[in-house]
Amino acid sequence: MIGPAYPAAREVTPMVLAHFARHLEAARQQGRQDLASLPEAQTIEAIIDAAFWASLRREEGYSPKISLALLPPEQAGQPLRFARRLPLSPSSLSKVAPAVERQGIHLGIWLDSNDLSMWGTTRTIPRFCFVLEVIEPGLLVVKYRRGQDPGKFVNVAVLKGDQIKIVDEQGTSLPDCPDLLTRLLGFGSPDTQGDSVNVLVQLAVSMRAHGRGGSLLVVPQGSEVWRESIVWPVPYSVEPSFSELAELMRTDAGERGQLWQEALLDAVEAIAGLTAVDGATVIS
Repeated sequence: MIGPAYPAAREVTPMVLAHFARHLEAARQQGRQDLASLPEAQTIEAIIDAAFWASLRREEGYSPKISLALLPPEQAGQPLRFARRLPLSPSSLSKVAPAVERQGIHLGIWLDSNDLSMWGTTRTIPRFCFVLEVIEPGLLVVKYRRGQDPGKFVNVAVLKGDQIKIVDEQGTSLPDCPDLLTRLLGFGSPDTQGDSVNVLVQLAVSMRAHGRGGSLLVVPQGSEVWRESIVWPVPYSVEPSFSELAELMRTDAGERGQLWQEALLDAVEAIAGLTAVDGATVIS
């Protein structure tokens, strides 16, 4: 490994390993198929360490943004495979980062003669596959795929420099935890059990993608009380109300094909784009 060890990687590894072990065991007991293998502790630490030091490098003036997935090529559907595997090192990661910056593309990592290496790229990963995303220099997120939608993930831990934050699953079961927060975190929501589309997660992902920050205020349908908290006049109000997203979500699950998914993405991006403007976007 190039460079000194990243202390936070060693500190967070036992917690991450316990999280994946617990969920993989529960999934097996439920008869779930297409499950990832449980990563070893030293593997988790090595991936986090390499990704952290890679995030601090710059390649042609750009900081790398990478999504690393721990899986063998055999579990990756139809992957793009390198003719020769690349070593898992900060320098190699920063070199190939531009190839996996686009949403939904992961850099495949697996053992090769007892050493971790990069074997190619993939859009397909199994359930509970260990994924590490490099967001910006020094900021990493450990997560895993949930459900059938390849774009939906549950965050496990966030590392920023020497700071470690573990997502508290149990916190969403507290009586005063808002249902909206539970849905956004992906715990205990219908989406986790039935693989239905969680439009709030889609909106959050799209909002993050524009990189300008933003706020989304969700108000009860049919209520006008929220207007009392708004400073009027509103310079960017929409009339009539944009209802395409709501209409798409009323579509029966059996009728949600490829065209429906594309229409949903367009509607989500239209709303998420508004959040880049100063202030908050209000939806019901």
